[in-house]
Amino acid sequence: MSWVANVMISADASDAENVGALNHADLEALRQRVAECPWQEPNAVQLFVMDQKESFFRLWMIRAGDLRQFAPLEPSEEDAGFYRRRGDWSADGPGAGA
Repeated sequence: MSWVANVMISADASDAENVGALNHADLEALRQRVAECPWQEPNAVQLFVMDQKESFFRLWMIRAGDLRQFAPLEPSEEDAGFYRRRGDWSADGPGAGA
């Protein structure tokens, strides 16, 4: 259960009844619900999710009947060098030799 998450859904105007707001979300259940909705235009659905410990939105879209994450897949917040100001730069990455 995520206590703080940012969630946006972009959909075709014909699917307005499937869009709403939420708080205290089970994000896996949310993705499942979005995938199972009877969308009029499923290819127009975009789900943007940023959990409380994440720094950027993940984009999910329905393609061929499946909800899939499209962008970004990497880098993630756990990857070395993701945060430039936290001193975890790699030897050849941004700030090398600084």
